[in-house]
Formats: sequence, C-alpha cells, structure tokens
Amino acid sequence: MSAPQHAEITDAVLGRNSRDSTRLLQILRQILEAIGHLPKTVLVQIARELKLPYGRVAGVAGFYHFLGLEAHGHYRVLWSDNIIEQMQGSVELCEEMCRRLWIEPGRVSEDGLVSVGYTSCIGMGDQGPALLVNGRTVTAMTRERVATMVDLIRAKAPVASWPREWFAVTDNIRRRGILLDHGLDAGAALKAAMARGPAAMLAEIVAAKLRGRGGAGFSTGQKWQACRDAAGEAHYVVCNADEGEPGTFKDRVLLTGYADLVFEGMSIAGYCVGAARGLLYLRGEYQYLHEHLEATLAARRSAGLLGKNIGGSGFDFDIEIHLGAGAYVCGEESALIESLEGKRGTPRIRPPFPVTHGYLGHPTTVNNVETLACACLIAIRGGAWYAAIGTEKSAGTKLMSISGDCARPGIYEYPFGVTVAQVLADCGASDTQAVQVSGPSGICVAADEFGRRLAFEDLPSAGAFMVFDDGRDMFEVARNFAHFFAEESCGFCTPCRVGTSLVKNLMDKLNARHGSPHDINELFKLQRLMQSAAHCGLGHTACNPVVDTLNKFRPAYERRLHSMEYEPAFDLDYALSQARQMTGRDDAGAHLENAS
Repeated sequence: MSAPQHAEITDAVLGRNSRDSTRLLQILRQILEAIGHLPKTVLVQIARELKLPYGRVAGVAGFYHFLGLEAHGHYRVLWSDNIIEQMQGSVELCEEMCRRLWIEPGRVSEDGLVSVGYTSCIGMGDQGPALLVNGRTVTAMTRERVATMVDLIRAKAPVASWPREWFAVTDNIRRRGILLDHGLDAGAALKAAMARGPAAMLAEIVAAKLRGRGGAGFSTGQKWQACRDAAGEAHYVVCNADEGEPGTFKDRVLLTGYADLVFEGMSIAGYCVGAARGLLYLRGEYQYLHEHLEATLAARRSAGLLGKNIGGSGFDFDIEIHLGAGAYVCGEESALIESLEGKRGTPRIRPPFPVTHGYLGHPTTVNNVETLACACLIAIRGGAWYAAIGTEKSAGTKLMSISGDCARPGIYEYPFGVTVAQVLADCGASDTQAVQVSGPSGICVAADEFGRRLAFEDLPSAGAFMVFDDGRDMFEVARNFAHFFAEESCGFCTPCRVGTSLVKNLMDKLNARHGSPHDINELFKLQRLMQSAAHCGLGHTACNPVVDTLNKFRPAYERRLHSMEYEPAFDLDYALSQARQMTGRDDAGAHLENAS
C-alpha cells in the first residue's frame, strides 16, 4: 500500500471520528486494522490534524501492546502466555508453529508475511491453548490446527476464510445462581428503577450492600452517591470491561450472553447519578464481541431503552463502546479513564477521585461488568432481598472463573461464603496443592487453607480461581506471574518499573540454578519497597505471588539454590592428564595420586 493510500485511509478514519483527540486510541486502532501497521507518516498526519504534539501520538501508539510503531507482518499471531495455558501446552505449540514457519518467537519473517509471539492472558483459560491472529480469538489449539494454520498463512488465505469452528468461544457455565438465572426481560429492571425514582433507587443499592465485583470491593452505593452529589453539569457512567487479570473470564461470559443486563445496569447507574452518557471500555482481546455488543445497543435503542426521554420519564441516556489495545494497567479505573480520553493508560494521582474528577474532568462512576449486572436484580427485588444472600459483609453472589487442573473448568456462581474446598469438589479437582484466588495480584491458598471462604472478609476475589495439582511446580507458577507484571508495568514510577524487572530477573536467576539465599532475601526487600513506594496497585501487588509461594512452598525455591554440593566432583584422571600435558612427564602427577 502506497503513502498516498495511507493518507487517504487516515483522513477517512479521522473524519469518522470527528477529528476528536479524545478518540486517539480508537483512531489508531482503526488505522492499524486498515493498513496493518502505523508508519511514521501516518502518525505525523494524525498529530497535525488533531493539533497534538507528535510525541503524544507516538507515545500512545507505543504504549499499547496491540499497536506499536513497527510492522508485525500480514499475519500477527500472539499466543496467550498465561500459566494455565502453558500447562495446556501453549509453549510447545508456539515453538512448533515457529519451526514450521522458520521464524523465531517475537520476530517477523524475512518476507514480512507473519510474526509469532506471546501476549498476556486473553481470557480463554477455560478453553485453551488460545491465541489471537490479527486480533481474532482462536481457541482449543492443537498440533493439527497449528499445521493447518501454517499452511493457510503460507497460502496467504484471509483470516475470514479460516475454519469457523476455530473461532468458537463457549461460555462453559457450570453453576447458575440468582444472576445467571435472573429471568428478567429487557427493560424490566430499568422500568422498576424509574418507578422508584433516582434517590429511592440509590437507597436500594445502599441497602443491598452491593460491593464492587472487580476486586477492590468498594461500596457501590457510596460511589454512586458521591458521583451524584459531585458538582458538574455532565456526569458519566463507565463500565470497566477491561478484564485483564490472568485467569479471569467471567465478564466475557456476561458480555456474551447477558449484554442486555449489563447495559441495563449502566442505564440504572446513569439514572441514579444523573448521567446522560455511558461508556463501555472493552478490552482489546475481546474485540470479537464488539459487533455483538453494538447490535445489542441498537436493539435497545429501537426498543426505546436508550436515547432521549426513555419511557417518557425525561431521562436521556446512551452508551458507546471504546476498545482497548492490550494494557493490563487500564483495569485500574483512573488509567482506564486516561485511555478513554485517548492517552497512555497511566494511573492518575489520587485524590481527586473519578467520582468528582473523572472522564474529561467530570464526575464519573466506574463499575465492573458484574457489579452493573447485579444492580438490575436489586432494582427488581429490592435491597433487603439482595443483602440477605451471602454473608454479613459480602452480600449477594460471586461469579468465579475456574481453570487449571480440574475436570470441569468454566463459570460458577456461588453465594459469598462458599469454601475453597466446596468449589474444588464442584469443579472436579483432585490432589490439589494450591489455588490462586483473584489472579496473580491475589492470594495463593495452600491445601491446609481450603476451609477458607470466598468473601471480602476472608478471601476477596476479582473472579479468578486457578487450580494447581500436586504435580505442578509452584515456583514456575510464580515465575510466570513475575514475567507478567514486568511486562505489564506502565513504566510511570521507578519502584514498579525497575522493581518488577528485578523480581523477574531474580526469578530467572534462581531458575537457572545461579541463585543463593541472598537472592531470596532480595525478593522480600523488593516486596516491601514496592508496596510502600509504587504509584498504583500493580506495583503494590506485583510481589504477592512470589512472597506467597515462598512462604508456603519454599522447597520449590530451595531446590534451585546454587550450593557447593551441586559443584562437579574432583576429577583425578582429568587433573593427571593436564599435569602430564604441561610437564611432558609421565610421573608429573604422582603427588596428586598420593594426595588422593
């Protein structure tokens, strides 16, 4: 494609996006999809048209994993590098693909046709090994599929013509509760909320004791009340669908089969806080859901559930979807808002908080997909009904994304308070030595802790439940997580940028049998430093999996320590031969023999 064609495509994309600089990320994504890469001439044109410094545009392009300033080939294949999919054989399959294509991982082929590499978890741990090819998700990879895929790439077959079954993503819902069996018609919850009025509906959310389902567990009612009370002409509702925590895929299932419920929850939030606009931030790995979600929004507009004067109430509310481009840190609400504004996803200094100074500086409530869906149940059945389910401090139910060493991976809905042991029994796990609850940033639970409960007062969870049987090496689990955090650090603050790299390097050093007890002590020091000095939650939790496994599975580390007992034994025959060579005398090594 020639430079004039690039310029023409760029101009068309800019026009579709109203030359709005806050849509910079969307503009870059759309140009990348049309051209295949982001040449410097295009970035210069964007900067000129949007009246932005070139460095700002190039900085955004270079920040997100799925963008970048280099060409990645006509086909870009990215294997999920999550530990669960490594256990499923992803590394061996990736190496097989590279051998067949005669390329190295992370490199582009000499003819510019294809590149093969790794990316962080893509939310398919229940049906891996999985990969992305030109942004499209392929599940359940096998050696046979690798061979066929290589043939299709060499034949330059369009991805759209590849076997449809490769792109199938199943929900794998194993256990349903009040949310997954809600039985509500589209519009019923919003109608019930508007019948109450915004203040009364907000009071029901407070009474329900609904807490954020994204991991932090902050009171949803308090957040909505603070946003409602904040001064400002415009208020916003943001749905955080950037489900990037490795091992988590519950939001993927809600967006697939329960999108109406999620959008209705956003509408209820908008009604309560006085917002006229909602934004759903969809992680780039779920791009395949974009068309489905847009169709759901269109159907809701046609039904009078979005737009002007909804239900004749005078309430105006509409929703638009923004796509991410591969950045785990954007799961943090202020980093997500920065990304929505077309910037690098760097977490903001707080205070001020988003509820008073959020999207474009206006009051904004940011809620998880599952949290918003739960709001619909409360609108229909009331806060007291919801608060009676679960535990005293953890009302309602929780969706768990279960993967790893179990017979039935998938989505399970439980009332808060269920024990780890009960979940393991339900999913068909046996000989389990550990469970990683809430992903790498969460808690590693050993076998003697399986009586603990999944609840905010005991084991809080963003939804991941990764199972490891007694055949797994927990050091390797922690090392995978260390690499993940080093890759996903946004680089804003030195403690996290340098600290995560040091942790990764120390884990690699131990893995190579070059480590010592001093290196283990250094890991503990880095944890204390990062917890106290890092800018955001990523740095605060980056050492969690290492420290947890050190405390609970220390032998896995000690087996890798370098010590004198692992040094080669003294080889007398070799020493004698060397002595003879140096002196030219057959008896030169006699003293060595006597000494031995």
